[in-house]
Amino acid sequence: MLLAIDTSTGTSVAVVDRDGGVLAERGTDDTMRHAEVVGGFVRDALASAGVRPADLSAVAAGMGPGPFTGLRVGIAAAHAFALGIGRPFVPVVSHDAIAHAWYAAGGAGPLQVVTDARRRESAVTDYDGLDDDGLPVREAAPRLEPRDAVPAPRGIRLDAATVSAGALGMLAELAWAAGRLPLAADEPLYLRAPDVTVPAGPKRVLG
Repeated sequence: MLLAIDTSTGTSVAVVDRDGGVLAERGTDDTMRHAEVVGGFVRDALASAGVRPADLSAVAAGMGPGPFTGLRVGIAAAHAFALGIGRPFVPVVSHDAIAHAWYAAGGAGPLQVVTDARRRESAVTDYDGLDDDGLPVREAAPRLEPRDAVPAPRGIRLDAATVSAGALGMLAELAWAAGRLPLAADEPLYLRAPDVTVPAGPKRVLG
């Protein structure tokens, strides 16, 4: 049983079980209030599922792609919760969750997942079906493309406004059962450098 958190688009939190499916999910497509709502969503999802933190096996987080400010909120929350209950942290590429849910619902063939990356750009990942363990096959790493000039896909283009933490958690459960963890590196997929950077050295003061 997992707690899953994704803030790569809006904010989504879910409690999932490999056999029982999505037990509870809370979310909003608001892209500006991640820090305000994520804690309440965690509390409400656990309460709705009737699950105690100690019942969880791990905490999964969507690693993006997504904008810096929102994405780091969910990853930090998932890391903190996992540390607090002494359970593993499971990183998952957010686009993989979208692709897996589409294929699980009966989709077939090549798929292009597109989400809003802001600044007139889109985050794009191309897939080519599922592998023998039922995990989505990524053709290449997620990338940025101009919003109005995303290359035409070989198959279906899926524009996703949100990422379901329920879908992300179920993908993590599937990978866990198949012995395929980790699904992603424990590094956020920002795809662009943050606006604010730390200076390389001390600031020189001229007198």
